[in-house]
Amino acid sequence: MSNEYLLSRRIRKVRDVVYQENSPTHKVGLVLEPGNWEEFDPFLLMAEDFFQRGTFGMHPHRGIETVTYVIDGKLEHLDNKTGGGKLLPGDVQWMTTGKGIIHTEDPAVGETVHSLQLWVNLPSDKKMVEPRYQNMRAQDMPVRHEDGAIIRVFSGSSKGVTSDTKNHVPVTMVEFILEPDAIVTQDLPGSYNGFLYILEGEGTFGRGNTEGKKRQVLWLERGMNGEQSEVKIHAKERLHVMLYAGQPVGEKVVARGPFVMNSEEEIVQAYTDYREGKFE
Repeated sequence: MSNEYLLSRRIRKVRDVVYQENSPTHKVGLVLEPGNWEEFDPFLLMAEDFFQRGTFGMHPHRGIETVTYVIDGKLEHLDNKTGGGKLLPGDVQWMTTGKGIIHTEDPAVGETVHSLQLWVNLPSDKKMVEPRYQNMRAQDMPVRHEDGAIIRVFSGSSKGVTSDTKNHVPVTMVEFILEPDAIVTQDLPGSYNGFLYILEGEGTFGRGNTEGKKRQVLWLERGMNGEQSEVKIHAKERLHVMLYAGQPVGEKVVARGPFVMNSEEEIVQAYTDYREGKFE
């Protein structure tokens, strides 16, 4: 499709991410703050974590997918359903918790891991699916090359370069590494809701050339169902940015701790099932 038929999206909101010390072994910044269910749909929250071994013990989840991108350090994952794996910088784990999983993520001994973890909501008819774990190595993911740009596709597609990552909710996750003055566009279905998070550098984004820099999250204006759209990225200096966009679920969200369901009754049931060992 010619670009002239694509709606170029604006940036509707820019927010700085502020870090806080949770403990001597854990610093965190909330990229997406929980509670904004309708605004962020299908996403629930995103945390940027800096943490050492022993920060997170074994804990349960139900009703979501967690998408963890490792920026720095070596991360070891262990769960009671799929086994686990090790992630290196640039790798992603896509974990479908479904009806219940117990897991931990721990830096290797002596390591401090810097990561992004996104929670993706599951629709009511997928809340109780079987758990699934996808270990996505950076070097194995499809890459789109443009002048001065490396564009790695972890989920969804980018200008015809498509990932085979399995999704219960359609999600596009793309990493952009741009040299100074490089300009690229990313195509998205108009129905997708999404955002960019800048890990390094600065640039201008979207129709209107909104400025953004490191540690800022930029929300895309909503598109239109049935229409195709695109987002323009122009690097002022070397730029490392992540884009996440997905199809909104459009259902009630009830979240308590590690469980995200559609009603209070389902939350109570999740805690009961966990206490009775039904996640094992």
